[in-house]
Amino acid sequence: MDTLDVAQAAALLHVHPRRIRALARAGKLPGVQVGRKWLFPRPDLERLLATEKPPEPATNAGLSARNHLRGRISALQIEGLMAEVVVRIGGQELVSVITRSSAKRLGLEVGDEVYAVVKATEVMIAKD
Repeated sequence: MDTLDVAQAAALLHVHPRRIRALARAGKLPGVQVGRKWLFPRPDLERLLATEKPPEPATNAGLSARNHLRGRISALQIEGLMAEVVVRIGGQELVSVITRSSAKRLGLEVGDEVYAVVKATEVMIAKD
């Protein structure tokens, strides 16, 4: 069985290692503690992501940000100058507010597969 330590699980789930330990202690993350070390079965963590393998980063988005989360647009509301894009990623929803012109330029529609690109406090939307 392929197991991950805390650092590897944190990299896979894109969270801080302290958060991984806290979730494991609370029983919210499948893992076992061996002495002072936590081990996590990779297949169980990947099921939490609702994919068979971790999403691959967008390669042709041309951005320096590394946090690319692949998902599908579940709702799109365009009003005035702004557009609200709701992206479903691994059983969770992420909301991004972008300009109307960006949504039109990308040709965004409900059901499209997109990448949510997280950098600092911003969430951007990219489409292959």
